[in-house]
Amino acid sequence: MRRCFLFAVLILASASVFADSSATIQPFSSMSGINDGWEPLEFPKIEKHTSYELVTQDGMQVVKATTSGGASGLIARVAIQPSESLVLRWRWKVSNVFEQGNARKKSGDDYPARIYVAFQFQPEKAGFFERAKRQAVEVLFGESLPGNALNYIWANTLPKGEFVANPYTDKTVMIAVNSGTPNVGEWVTVERDIVADYRKAFGEAPPPIVGIAIMSDSDNTGESATAWYGDLVLTP
Repeated sequence: MRRCFLFAVLILASASVFADSSATIQPFSSMSGINDGWEPLEFPKIEKHTSYELVTQDGMQVVKATTSGGASGLIARVAIQPSESLVLRWRWKVSNVFEQGNARKKSGDDYPARIYVAFQFQPEKAGFFERAKRQAVEVLFGESLPGNALNYIWANTLPKGEFVANPYTDKTVMIAVNSGTPNVGEWVTVERDIVADYRKAFGEAPPPIVGIAIMSDSDNTGESATAWYGDLVLTP
């Protein structure tokens, strides 16, 4: 199923609140409930959802995600105009990787942990058919869709540091920031310059960011995993 396109549909309201959204992300460590500053991200026709809960690990409150043959996420709506550099820093931990996981195939498009960064749509750079498709969706939902997206993933076989187009859409680029079983069961800290990654992925400077989401999903492989997400921090 075209989950990356559906992800775009499900964050379409970001555009309507763009001017009023905060440029900060609610830290998991200070949340009073799982929806404090974050919203559920659920997909049509996927009835089985990932479970998200606040737990304490090593003295710090984090989000625990448990997935078993399902998919859903948590999204923070933001309004951020990147400048020359914008660093996203977080830490995460996974119980395992998926044996059938493969970022190059639709059947393997599952990850025990991933982070979406979605950008505002740029109609002046889109082709006729893309604009027509988006217009049809916007008429249906009454909102504007976001554009390109970066996916930071804990991959199975994709080498660490590799950039590949999502098997469903070239508007989403997958970036392996961890790969395979090394560091499974351990906290790993990741730092990425979103501006540099966007330039490498799409060959140009990024437009405004409209949404950042976490997701642990296993609906394609049918496998199971648990992930823990620490605070996501943006630094200019």
